[in-house]
This record gives sequence, C-alpha cells and structure tokens, in this order.
Amino acid sequence: MARTRRAVSVTGHGVDLLADVADRASRDAHGVPADLLEGYLEDLDEVSTTGRQPGPDRLRVRREVGARAAVQGVALRGLIDLHLSATWLAWPSLSGVRQASSADSARTVGEAVFKAADAAVMAVTEGYEKAQRWSVRQEESFRREFVDDLLDGRNLGQLAERAERFGLRLAGSNAVAAVRSTQPVVDGGEVARAVETSLHLRLESRDVLVTTKNGLLVCVAPDPVTGVVDEFVRQVAAAMGTDATWLVGLGRAQSGPGGVVRSFEQAKHALDTAERLQLPGRLHRAADLLVYQVLLRDSAALAELVSVVLEPLRSARGGTGPLLETLSAYFASGRVATVCARELHVGVRTVTYRLHRVKELTGYSVDDPTQALSLQVAVLGARLLGWPVPVPVPVPVHRAP
Repeated sequence: MARTRRAVSVTGHGVDLLADVADRASRDAHGVPADLLEGYLEDLDEVSTTGRQPGPDRLRVRREVGARAAVQGVALRGLIDLHLSATWLAWPSLSGVRQASSADSARTVGEAVFKAADAAVMAVTEGYEKAQRWSVRQEESFRREFVDDLLDGRNLGQLAERAERFGLRLAGSNAVAAVRSTQPVVDGGEVARAVETSLHLRLESRDVLVTTKNGLLVCVAPDPVTGVVDEFVRQVAAAMGTDATWLVGLGRAQSGPGGVVRSFEQAKHALDTAERLQLPGRLHRAADLLVYQVLLRDSAALAELVSVVLEPLRSARGGTGPLLETLSAYFASGRVATVCARELHVGVRTVTYRLHRVKELTGYSVDDPTQALSLQVAVLGARLLGWPVPVPVPVPVHRAP
C-alpha cells in the first residue's frame, strides 16, 4: 500500500484521491488484501499519462502477485475482483483522465488504461494458475511417496502422522482391497479418478484412500466402516464395465501402520489364488482362501502329493488337460456328473469315461471318500503350483558332416 502511494505521488495530481483507492477496492472485493495491488495503481497512472503499456518487468510483478495470492489461499475470483474494482475506482483520479481536454483524448486514455488492466489481470491469472499447478504437482508427489511407503511397509514410524494429511487413521484396523484387470490401472487415470470420486460421494466416512500400486487399483478403508468394499466393487464395475476381465482381492483387517501392508499382501495373494484356481465371482476374500494358504505353506509336501497322485496322467492320450479339467469341474459341481457335464459342455458319458480313466491310470477313485479327497487336494495343488510344467521341445542340432 505504501509503495502505491509513493508511486502515485510522482504525478503531483490526484494524490489524495488515489491514496485510499486500494483500501476501497479491498472492501469492494470482500476483504481481499489491499497489498495484492502492489504497483498496480502506479502502472495505471503512468499509462494514463504516457500511453505506454506495462513492460515485462511490471507484468512479472503481477504474475508474482498472482502466485503469492494462491499461496495465501485467496480465491482467484477475489483477486480479479480486487484489480477490477481498483481500476474503476481509480479511473476518475488518474492523472491522464484529469488532464484530458476533450472527449477524444479521454477515449484514448481509456483505451490505454483498460488495455493495461486487461494485461495485468491476465498476468495475475497466469501467476496464480502456475502456482496452483505447482502446488497440485507437489501434493501429488507427497501423496505418491506416502502411498508407496504405506503399501511397501517403509518408514513405519512416520506413517501415522503423515496419514492424517490424507484422511487415514492407522492406529485402528484397516483392510485393503486390490483390483487387478487385464488393463493396468494408472495413477490419475480415468478409472482411478471415477472410482475415487464416486466412492467419496457415496460414503459418509472420509477415512478411505483410493490409489494405485503397480497397475492395481487399491482401496484402504477402516475395518468398522461397513459397506465400503461392496460399494467399492460397485464403483469398479461402473468404471470398468461388467464385461471386462477384473478381480478384487480383499485382505483381512490389520491394525497399526504395518497392518496396511500386511492386508495389501493378503489381497494380492487372494488375487493370485483366484486366478490360478479360476475361482468364480469378482470378489475374493483372503479369509475365505486360508485353506489354500495352508496348502502352500509346505509346498514341497504339496508338490510330492501332486507328483504321486497325478503324474500317471501324463501318459493319457491327449495329455493331462482334459482329465484335470474334468476332475476340477467334478469336485466344483459337488460331485454331480450331470452338472459337471453341463459345465464342460460335454455329455455325461464323457465325464464318467474320463473319471474311470483317471482311476485306471492313478489308482484313485472319486467314489472312495479318502481317495477322492487326495484327488481333490492334488488337483488344487496342481493349479496352485502350475503343474504340469510344459516340457520344452528340444531344438535339433545339425552337425557338420
């Protein structure tokens, strides 16, 4: 404000009239700080007498003012209102206006002044928006760093304090849901933005984080909040479409800053298991898949069971595929041959023939409860372990005669 008054005093005319313009403009703009007019009245008064537009240095000042206003949290519309109010309030007191001797000269002054005002407002807006973009990028960088530490389990001692900035409370229990699709979900992409926006609009709780990690869409939510997972799945379906190939894995609720990464690992494990076993449905809860985790804890014993029970199937005509597929469908259908046949799109006789062939080759029958259990666990193990591993075809080597 002091700088504006000192600058105006150079003109020698209208000093008292212009002295309080900044304060009046501030009141007219609903309290936007008057010091954001730094140098503006000086520029207008000079333009009114010389007709020369503000140079690069003066426009740089206006851009700096715009950036400062953004940092101070002043709304852009308020900043523009301040400058426009100052323009019309200062107009009668500008030296060039007071010295105009005719309508033509007043018109010339007006064109120069309002052209300068337009350039000033554009510069202010440019500086404001540039500062806003930088702030957004910085916030995104902070958020990305926090998400990576949260889901990788790094810097756990500082996570709880940093989490408050993003609306998370890590002292309690949190559960993590992860979505995997054929098309990886990218941070800031259309799917991630749509799900995050819709989820926050529909939930009363704000303690929900939607983000991405290594192509997965991730949702971190406090355990007591009911309905979050179901709503998350609905919003994913709306964003991706029901025809798209995508699955949701849900980890168990875990407490503390390190609980999020544990739940996230469980969610990814649930996705891996669901994909390997081709489990039906979209949502797969880690709590429902504990039996498979138990099987994999002793992978050596599981591999031995698979080898002992299923290795003879390698000698079957057509390979192990049809027989393994039939066994899997048979157990999934509750050991009902007609349902199994319908699922495989084959006749019932084909199913019974293949089951009989399994008994001939392995010695294990689906009609014997104990042997059927061994077969079922072996089939599950085969899928979990990726058995049988394709045998590479040797490349013939041609030796020189």
